[in-house]
Amino acid sequence: MTDTILRKSIYLRATPAQVWAYLTDPEKLAIWFHKPKTPLVEGPYAMFGTESGTRLMWGEVLVAEPYSRLEYSFSIAPMGDQSSTVSWTLNEVPGGTNLSLSHTGLPQTAEAFDLILALDKGWDEHLARMRSSAHDS
Repeated sequence: MTDTILRKSIYLRATPAQVWAYLTDPEKLAIWFHKPKTPLVEGPYAMFGTESGTRLMWGEVLVAEPYSRLEYSFSIAPMGDQSSTVSWTLNEVPGGTNLSLSHTGLPQTAEAFDLILALDKGWDEHLARMRSSAHDS
């Protein structure tokens, strides 16, 4: 069996520093994703629904290399006690930044396929909101 890995890549009309803010700053994260109470730096984190205030995801920031790479463990209630890993890579390109996402360590069972589909769709929707906000700035 091969590992289930979600991969996404988008181009943004924004500098790597601006994109980094969208990945780590609570106010920017709230625009497109979920809101942590503090900026994402190495160590534990939790993110909350922007309207509900409910804890939606949690884990630990494993790598925080400003403007180039962010990696964190990713747990959500539907995963039970399992954890996966989200890795972001920022590459400066002429006119902006190429942002790549790799979400690894996902459940491998047929029963988990609906979760994989939901995460796949969710990342598409979240990244579309980031793109819209970054390009409106």
